[in-house]
Amino acid sequence: MDAASERLAELLRAGLPADAVLTDPDITRSYGHDMASFCEAGTPAVVVLPRTVEQVQHVMRTATEERVPVVPQGARTGLSGAANSGDGWIVLSLVRMDSILEIDPVDRIAVVEPGVVNAVLSRAVDEQGLYYPPDPSSWEECTIGGNIGTASGGLCCVKYGVTAEYVLGLDVVLADGRLLSTGRRTAKGVAGYDLTRLFVGSEGSLGVVVRAVLALKPRPPVQLVLAAEFTSGAAACDAVCRIMAEGHVPSLLEIMDRTTIRAVNDMAQMGLPETTEALLLCAFDTADPAADLAAVGALCTAAGATQVVPAEDRAESELLLQARRLSLVALEAVKGTTMIDDVCVPRSQLGAMLDGTARIAEKFDLTIGVCAHAGDGNTHPTVCFDAGDPDESRRARESFDEIMALGLELGGTITGEHGVGVLKKEWLARELGPVSLELHRGVKSTFDPLGILNPGKVF
Repeated sequence: MDAASERLAELLRAGLPADAVLTDPDITRSYGHDMASFCEAGTPAVVVLPRTVEQVQHVMRTATEERVPVVPQGARTGLSGAANSGDGWIVLSLVRMDSILEIDPVDRIAVVEPGVVNAVLSRAVDEQGLYYPPDPSSWEECTIGGNIGTASGGLCCVKYGVTAEYVLGLDVVLADGRLLSTGRRTAKGVAGYDLTRLFVGSEGSLGVVVRAVLALKPRPPVQLVLAAEFTSGAAACDAVCRIMAEGHVPSLLEIMDRTTIRAVNDMAQMGLPETTEALLLCAFDTADPAADLAAVGALCTAAGATQVVPAEDRAESELLLQARRLSLVALEAVKGTTMIDDVCVPRSQLGAMLDGTARIAEKFDLTIGVCAHAGDGNTHPTVCFDAGDPDESRRARESFDEIMALGLELGGTITGEHGVGVLKKEWLARELGPVSLELHRGVKSTFDPLGILNPGKVF
């Protein structure tokens, strides 16, 4: 370590346990990045792993005094580079702050620290007959703090909404170490500006979340899933539009294209129908899910489905959902590296998005699989490429940009749940426009006047 880094480590140790300050370059380097491709990352000077709010405050006061950038981190499962460090930064890993502080079945809230893993919280509230709906694909690993930072979604958003809709209040350590409490524990509350929502999706650029009050719902009945096969993506998307137009409220509505189906079969031998061009999965967790699936099955048939198979029980339903959950892992196995987009478009434009992505794949001679949260128009075009091939890597990046451009042309947004980070900074400016971008920068300056919180991210 150089003298500056050693001094920084010593200052941090003054308010942290010895095992909470890591300086070995072989270790700190491993904390330098999340799971995104094509995002620059450096080696942090020090990694800190606090266990208390006071320790986080000490880190931020030290960073302010020394003018050292800080990147807050969770499990680093993000896909936009938002958790990437720069050289000489402080990585503030919150994974040791992992306590569920309270579960209240009357007020239907949970109070948690940021390092709580999503699946751990979901199982804990389930034991009390409650339900925390946001369920990102990485739910067995990702943390609530990371979910809040990126405003993540999941498979159930079509009925239950995204993380932002479940964050009632936050405790946030600001850049200078002050502790800010936002929001409420009550079902209703409109006092003041909604600062809670401002922090959700801010990717650690405004403050460090150290506690969250989360809304819960009653545990729903066990859902049943239907699978419908289509000879084209357009027909499957037509079925989605019919389902939503008829007023159905599925708990899940997902699409997998042919490329994704084949990748899942190659990896897990699940026996999915490779002759189909698109597979639509629809689920209901209503009092009579079989009746709802029958009605949706008829709509799928009317839209051109060649086969409609409703699951008879929970085990069959879970098997179908496992195929969807394996999609991104299976696509990564195609070439070894992926760029996972999350462009969101109006449901009415979903077919155009899938068709346009197929044209982009052909143009750049690349394998691009698409799985999508079809019920809310959130597509995940996944570019598969060999990172060791410079030309293929270049084409992958160019195709990624064209997919984002296509999404904006169709009236969509460049990110539905993964965030902006480093990967989409240039595209965020195009989507927001100059007036909105100026206001965003003004907000950032108010909360972080020295620019030490996750600099270079978002915009």
